[in-house]
Amino acid sequence: MASFISPLATAATSATVPGPVAVKTAKYAVETYRNDVVDTLAKLVSFNTVADKTVPSDQNPVHIAFKQTLKEEAERLGLDYADHGWTVIIGLGQGEERVGIVTHGDVQPVDASKWKKSPFVLDRTSEPGKLIARGAEDDKGPIATALYAMKSIRDNQVPLNKRIELYVYMGEESDWGPLTEFLKTHVPPQMSITLDAEYPVVTAEKGGGTVAVTMQNAHAETPAAGQPHIAGFKGGFFGTQIPEDAQAVVANATPEIEKLIKARGAKHEGMTYSFAWQDSNLTVTAKGVSAHSSKPQEGINAVSMLADALAVQPWPNTTAGAVVNYLNDMVGTGIHGEKFGNIAYRDSFMGAMTFVPTVIRQLDDGIEVAINVRRPQGKTTEQLTNEINAALAQWQGRRVPLSNVKIGVREPWILQNPPQLGTLLSTFSYFTGMKDPKPIAIGGGTNSRLFPNAVSFGPAMPGKKYTGHSEHEFITTKQLLLNLQMYTAVLVELAK
Repeated sequence: MASFISPLATAATSATVPGPVAVKTAKYAVETYRNDVVDTLAKLVSFNTVADKTVPSDQNPVHIAFKQTLKEEAERLGLDYADHGWTVIIGLGQGEERVGIVTHGDVQPVDASKWKKSPFVLDRTSEPGKLIARGAEDDKGPIATALYAMKSIRDNQVPLNKRIELYVYMGEESDWGPLTEFLKTHVPPQMSITLDAEYPVVTAEKGGGTVAVTMQNAHAETPAAGQPHIAGFKGGFFGTQIPEDAQAVVANATPEIEKLIKARGAKHEGMTYSFAWQDSNLTVTAKGVSAHSSKPQEGINAVSMLADALAVQPWPNTTAGAVVNYLNDMVGTGIHGEKFGNIAYRDSFMGAMTFVPTVIRQLDDGIEVAINVRRPQGKTTEQLTNEINAALAQWQGRRVPLSNVKIGVREPWILQNPPQLGTLLSTFSYFTGMKDPKPIAIGGGTNSRLFPNAVSFGPAMPGKKYTGHSEHEFITTKQLLLNLQMYTAVLVELAK
């Protein structure tokens, strides 16, 4: 997802910088807890809190153990703690008026073989200045900094007019349903900041979604005897990650075909291809760069690139061949859906829709191709769905029938004139030195949209690659401590 600057700065330009109490408390936080916050982060990332489809979070032993550590940390820091099953609330102070901090404790799946050390042990040494682990940026680093921001406010006995509540939800990456149900009976804070995106302030999010189709074996074309064809194609790990791995098998291949694929693949900047022969079968393995699927421009999509590398001759519509033809006909190596009928569009604030393949799933009866969608405002769900269906119908008329067509595109979200906007922007400007920051829109989706008056504030800096969901997730020590300062100052300003 690109970040797009709002044409409206609203009240931000007139907001004052953080007051002396906020600045003093923020300075205290970073001077006093610079090491402790890293140690707490190490404790939090040690739990593999990936969702288990067979066990709900509130019954998952690893999630329960993670929450127990959160409880111990909260109580050690003098904060109150309440466990509501899927949601934990850690609080400071009293009052009907409340300021919320919205985070999540679950993480995305991880391929441990791609990490120098265990992804669930905080790696402080492999790359000096970086704290590497699954969840370091998304979202356990933010949880640790929020805890010490609250602790610093408590230490300094800053007088609060509002209670501060840290929400840690355990299903943000997998299932928003339990949080939605919880908020039907639980009254949330009147105003919140979500620590799950980027700076300066996120006031709009694209609507996520998926377009999935299956190439069934029953509809596959049978190649002629000895005819070169695609006999296998796979790639991707999970739906919200740009895939860095893909592999294809070319049956009845020839040295000339290998030469052509190598030459075409060599034009793909940042891609690595390897080739292996077994009898007349050529296996082509592609290596790209993983990234969050809401920011496809920050990764290199191995699935798209491998399909393009194979586009050296017409391929029969075997099951895997149809996958390659579909990807090349309908997606290509672009990220905005320009080849998929008439679906491509953009919004002046939220930016262009992104449309990228993320998972090629092997099924008993065929191969499923899942495309991740991030849509801005500007088209209705009905219009976009109809355009997707029209493009699929047109392709099926030219190629092969598709099965199990699944189209799901959620609504984009935007919050106009949030009351905390000026405070957040001025605090960000004060601590970073960036002049006249403006609110932005992102491609990702956060729990902000479930809370009243909630906007995202960090933890990633503008212009920096967001590493959450990638196989090299980290947060720099410098950024962790900068976040600690900004979160402390903002909470003082919003709650005092």
